[in-house]
Amino acid sequence: LQEESLDIERCDLNIKGNHSNHHTELFGEKRLVVRRGQPFSIVLHLSSSSKEFKVGETNFMFDVETGTPLFPQASTVDTEWSASAATDASGRTVTVSISSSPKAPIGVYTLTLDQLGQKTSLGQFTLLFNAWCPDDAVYMKSEEKRKEYVLAQHGLVYRGSQKRIKGKPWNFGQFEPGIVDICLKILDNNPKFVSDADKDVSSRSDPIYVTRALSAMINSNDDQGVLVGEWAEFSDGTHPGLWMGSGEILRQWAESGPVRYGQCWVFAAVACTVSRALGIPCRVVTNFGSAHDTNANLVIERFYDENGDRISGDDSIWNFHVWVDSWMTRPDLGSKFDGWQTSDPTPQETSDGVFCCGPASLCAIKEGEVGLKYDTPFIFAEVNADVEDLVQLSTGQFVMFSESTKSVGCFISTKAVGANERRDITHQYKYPEGSKEEREVYERAQHRNMLLQRGEKPGLHLKIKLAENMIVGSSFEVYAFLTNNCMDTRNCKLIFYARAVSYNGKLGDLCGFSSDNLEMPSGEDEKYSLMLICIFLPSSTLQCLRFTFQNLEFCLPDTTLCHVFYGETGTSCLQLVGEARVNQPLTVEMTLLNPLPEPLLSCSFAIDGIGLTGSKPITATYVKLCHSLRLITENNHWHWKQDKV
Repeated sequence: LQEESLDIERCDLNIKGNHSNHHTELFGEKRLVVRRGQPFSIVLHLSSSSKEFKVGETNFMFDVETGTPLFPQASTVDTEWSASAATDASGRTVTVSISSSPKAPIGVYTLTLDQLGQKTSLGQFTLLFNAWCPDDAVYMKSEEKRKEYVLAQHGLVYRGSQKRIKGKPWNFGQFEPGIVDICLKILDNNPKFVSDADKDVSSRSDPIYVTRALSAMINSNDDQGVLVGEWAEFSDGTHPGLWMGSGEILRQWAESGPVRYGQCWVFAAVACTVSRALGIPCRVVTNFGSAHDTNANLVIERFYDENGDRISGDDSIWNFHVWVDSWMTRPDLGSKFDGWQTSDPTPQETSDGVFCCGPASLCAIKEGEVGLKYDTPFIFAEVNADVEDLVQLSTGQFVMFSESTKSVGCFISTKAVGANERRDITHQYKYPEGSKEEREVYERAQHRNMLLQRGEKPGLHLKIKLAENMIVGSSFEVYAFLTNNCMDTRNCKLIFYARAVSYNGKLGDLCGFSSDNLEMPSGEDEKYSLMLICIFLPSSTLQCLRFTFQNLEFCLPDTTLCHVFYGETGTSCLQLVGEARVNQPLTVEMTLLNPLPEPLLSCSFAIDGIGLTGSKPITATYVKLCHSLRLITENNHWHWKQDKV
């Protein structure tokens, strides 16, 4: 750095040129809006009295920060940000190219020039996700799809029934004045931002995090979200069917809080607007014959009495239901699950205690991978649940009289790319109804969902337990409980053994061994026992029992079952005899039980108590302890009494 600083007369943010390069022209020219992972340029105009800028000699630093003044700001201390500069012949005009990180948090940034601690504010810019940047998590290869899912401001939202599908025109309006600020304000009203602003702002680098936050904030069930849902009485608000676009809803929310009222297509359309405004490719999706599985068993159960009237049961099938798909990578799940991710802002069921849903990978939904986050079982059921109709007899018994595997998840629809036409995307959510693949996926989903409900995982699992009547120092049994949570029978080899280990890890003698070849049917549990022979170690040595289970697919790590210090062997009890009085002799009885099958030799016992034993421990010895022993002290004098057990 040179001692003399540049004198900046003004800074030109080059809004028009940057917007053209960043596909943000539709935001207007009142503010700079750019997309991350892509360079943008600013022009510094130096005053006539300023020193000349010389490439390779003049150095300065930029500070780029996002956040809000009310909270600690998140600094972009990120090695993926960079800048370079060039100047005209006069040296009075400096063009600076700034490259943001493709992993930077989205939001409003302040740009400051720092010269030897002298800081000059250059202005603000808004940074968005970038579907044009290959290193961005929302990168989309097709230009036609980017135009449709990021830039298109108008679209169709499909409603009706399976036999009468109608497209409702919708004005998304993500580029209307002030909308992007409102979208960022929605994130700032997120409870996670309120509780930990710094962590929330930093997490906005992740489209998974942002999409999940939006699915909670578009409804107002848990917070001051955008829309209030209502399906009956609308007299104190706007009927959901009267809305034609998102802009009016978002502006009304920004002025006065939650807007009355919305239903699924309104929730989804507003979520699409916000996602596109922030740069996440997004489409509105309608599912006809959409299941609402309230008890998470992937079955819609409808109960009737003998007169044919519906009775208890919260499961239902909607004529249609609308949600959104957003495009992004899923590093938390693996590249197989990249692409479209379903999220549903309509408040139906809670997820992690909040009315939100998703994002769940379309690949995971189609393949029945219901153990993958977020909320995949619920969305899988919406498009692929089986339906059972049951009648309650006069005896109270329920009998199924009808079932269907094809009535849920039909004609799943979205607007076609570049055309005002319906595109059927059912094949992206599920295999053809009735096909072998579809039934296999459903059965796999049922199996994994059952394990999920029990808190278990697929595969072979082993638990080792001690016998309840185990006595330290005696031989005892341990049990291996083997469970096959796979969908098929597994052949494996069980190696079940135990050995002593000293506290420093040194292996001792083997005290039990068993080996067997097993055939484990799906869903079954087996119990195997092993008798352990007691091994005596030197005094103050730790005894650990280790067990190993092996099969043809994996080897579980050794398991430490129990620890025994022989220096502390035995069960002892101290009991006061009579009443304790200040400055009076005290009588105490200690009882010790030897649990071992052989006598303890050369025993030594010490008792210490502040103000009771004359500032030093009282020690007594006993040559041989076979069963139980009582050690009695009176006035600091000890005597023994041997009991037989």
